Amino acid sequence: MRTSRSVAPLLAAALALSALTGTSPPAHAAAPDISVANVQAHLSQLQSIATANGGNRGTGKPGYLASVNYVKGKLQAAGFTTTTQSFSTSAGTSYNLIAELPGGDPDSVVMMGAHLDSVANGAGINDNGSGSAGVLEAALAYAAGGLTPRNTIRVGFWGAEELGLLGSKHYMNTLPTSEKNKIELYLNYDMIGSTNPGYFVYDDNPVGNTARDDLTAWYTAKGIPWEYIDVQGRSDHAAFRTYGIATSGIFSGAEARKTTAQAQKWGGTANAAFDPCYHASCDTTSNINVTALDRGADLIGHMLWLYAAKDLGGGTPPPTGGNLLGNPGFESGATVWTGTSGPITANTGRPARTGSWKLWLGGNGSSSTETVSQSVAVPSSATTATLSFWLRTDTAETGATAYDTMRAQVVDGGAVTTLATYSNVGTNATYTQKTFDLTAYRGRTVTVRFTMTEDPSLQTSFVVDDTAVTVS
Repeated sequence: MRTSRSVAPLLAAALALSALTGTSPPAHAAAPDISVANVQAHLSQLQSIATANGGNRGTGKPGYLASVNYVKGKLQAAGFTTTTQSFSTSAGTSYNLIAELPGGDPDSVVMMGAHLDSVANGAGINDNGSGSAGVLEAALAYAAGGLTPRNTIRVGFWGAEELGLLGSKHYMNTLPTSEKNKIELYLNYDMIGSTNPGYFVYDDNPVGNTARDDLTAWYTAKGIPWEYIDVQGRSDHAAFRTYGIATSGIFSGAEARKTTAQAQKWGGTANAAFDPCYHASCDTTSNINVTALDRGADLIGHMLWLYAAKDLGGGTPPPTGGNLLGNPGFESGATVWTGTSGPITANTGRPARTGSWKLWLGGNGSSSTETVSQSVAVPSSATTATLSFWLRTDTAETGATAYDTMRAQVVDGGAVTTLATYSNVGTNATYTQKTFDLTAYRGRTVTVRFTMTEDPSLQTSFVVDDTAVTVS
């Protein structure tokens, strides 16, 4: 868990679950008892990885990548399709691991996750090997059950949480809006095995809290006292909550001290930290309460089985005017966009319309072809769909002959439609907005593409910024 800068001591640790309001699930097998022995075996593997790699599994360290590869191998063997997403941090390259189980409604995604990195001075077995191992084992158990989920099951293991929730922020910032809209809920797990445990339920989500109620109902049915807590965005649920996706959660406690009243209802030691090894080198496999770990893993499994089968009403419709393109102003570099390396740049030779980055095609003064594109799903429920972008052009060419051109195109399967062609003739060194009707592509995933061809003589620069595909 990320260290708090200003929250009250009780807001010391986090583990999050989330959901939207839905109808009662159809008949579906109840979650089995998730094997705590298997969860402990995963923790032992993470401890061995840390021990072999300088004692930690921190971002930018070899122990973190080894942790990603361990989890990835387990999920792939169970039938999950995995994607490793890399991103840069002050401590070096980090990675998110995303995995999906085939089957289920692609427009209705149930997502759960945990951060996989440790702090730099310890193995991070409770924080957050415990949440990661619980998510991993529940996912493996579901896959082994041979069930067909109603909703798509997706799991995320986040990097660089300890550096400021960077992995989950990167995932959400680079995920196209059309894909964000498919996530019905996000279930986050951050610390579930504290040695002096409490049983807290997140109550900080402005969206519907059906999952929160399912969490408290599970505790009540098991005879386990619980408390609400407002964790104020201290873990990876925050990036999802900011977008408006429902979140809630549970955690077993970190550096805050257990009160006398809490010790009376939960047991353990009053006036002592829930996790005395929080962010310390002693956060090893010895720093786990097996009862808390077992309860946490079983609750993860319960929520996975429940929401995999729950009728959530299909994918969330995109908000009116919402931008379906990811990284539309290029401020995250080439993230999400594909094609020629180099045109997406912060080079000050040509100004961006907003921010620092833009798509600068051409300007080479030599024979060249450059292409940059992004796929976008245009929802079938849209009444209208519009592509827009801002374009600035300048040239050293003269006359009325089009030597250098840039085409704005839509690729639909094998069909390429050129929406407009711009050239060195009639350039405009002031940004102007261009708009095009994409309504004909409703219900299809198409590619928005910008293609530039420059001849071997004088330069022409085509600078694109602030792109958008909006629907109503």
